[in-house]
Amino acid sequence: MYQSLYRLFIELTNGRITSGALRKFSQSTKSRAVIPSYVKIFQINQQESEQNVTTYPTLHDLFTRRLKKGVRVIDSEPNSVVSPVDGVFSEYGLITEDKEIVVKGKTYSIEEMLDDAAVFVKYVGGSFAVLYLSPSHYHRIHAPISGDVTKRWIKGEKSYPVNRLGMQYGRAPLSKNYRNITEVQHHSSHVAIVKVGAMFVNSIVISDEANQLKKGQEFAYFSFGSTVVLLFEKGSFKLQEDLIVPKEVKVGERIGTIMR
Repeated sequence: MYQSLYRLFIELTNGRITSGALRKFSQSTKSRAVIPSYVKIFQINQQESEQNVTTYPTLHDLFTRRLKKGVRVIDSEPNSVVSPVDGVFSEYGLITEDKEIVVKGKTYSIEEMLDDAAVFVKYVGGSFAVLYLSPSHYHRIHAPISGDVTKRWIKGEKSYPVNRLGMQYGRAPLSKNYRNITEVQHHSSHVAIVKVGAMFVNSIVISDEANQLKKGQEFAYFSFGSTVVLLFEKGSFKLQEDLIVPKEVKVGERIGTIMR
């Protein structure tokens, strides 16, 4: 019953009109009035922000804020994979031969998530990592490795929340939500960076469309809290030994190593 009620609520509030209204408000100067409350409720780290939080003209500007130079150190080991976001490294596991991953006890199809036959077959038998961003986190997305961008594509339309309730009651949000996907090749290995849209607003902005990315380089951002799923080919990734999931991670922090 709770699952049906939750999904009904989302369907009633996740339409074009409500999403548009939320986006319009967050980008208007009227939203500036809620910034002090937002900073307090979500305990925004004001010391790391590029500018004083009171100077942001809109809530959207605060949410998509940049950080001061030097507050994130990018791991320099050539084959290291770093966290692309500030967030919670919430899940890690294997992609089954049936093209599935299990997150929070729910099964997701990577075939559905990627929706590209030529791409998803590369990741069967590989591994995945899920990084969740709450409203308190810095919301710009950085390259987890250096390499050539081999493909960019967008899938999905509406988005269910990716918080605890959304993951429990939503319609497989990681594979059905609006998704903006970037695939990067590092030497002989491919990594799929799946940026998953959040409730109401599917705003995932690509800020750098270069054909090559350098590890730690910003290339996209979320307009609202969301999730990044990293997919690795079979035998290509080794998780950092001291990384115990779930764990808070920062941009540039080593989460593993590319093995080939």
